[in-house]
Amino acid sequence: MAKKEVIEIEGLEGGDAETRVYELGFHLDPELPQEEVKKTYQAIHDAISGSGTVIAEGEPTKIPLAYTMYRSDTKGRRDYDSAYFCWIAYEADGAAHDKIVAMAGSEVRVIRFIDLRTTVEGAKHSAEMHELFAKAALEDPFQEEIAETELEAAPVREEAKEEAA
Repeated sequence: MAKKEVIEIEGLEGGDAETRVYELGFHLDPELPQEEVKKTYQAIHDAISGSGTVIAEGEPTKIPLAYTMYRSDTKGRRDYDSAYFCWIAYEADGAAHDKIVAMAGSEVRVIRFIDLRTTVEGAKHSAEMHELFAKAALEDPFQEEIAETELEAAPVREEAKEEAA
């Protein structure tokens, strides 16, 4: 099993009564059926909304990973080259935050997660960027690239003909 490391930052001890904004990003097992992915995401979402206030979120999207991640358990080592990535920005006090982090760490379908302190503006910006990337993924960039290349190449060909003459 992967070692879990807790880093204490001065002034940010758990159990604090002041509410803060956090962003939980997590990777879900890519071999889960789509229905299980949605159920797992919803269970984590419900746990967070039960302990705090959800500000913004990014629903599960299957992505290739930049490098192979692995996780060891009682069945052995498993390597992952892709995963469902999701994120939820939420506001909670210290005790609720600790509870959410413990829940994310104990969920067996979560390959890896990160929980960061952020701001409301940062969370809303993440939501806007998520929408932009989702729209860009729906478009076919290869076709646009061909069209741009043809437009740029056409004037060059005409100039080359003039120079040759």
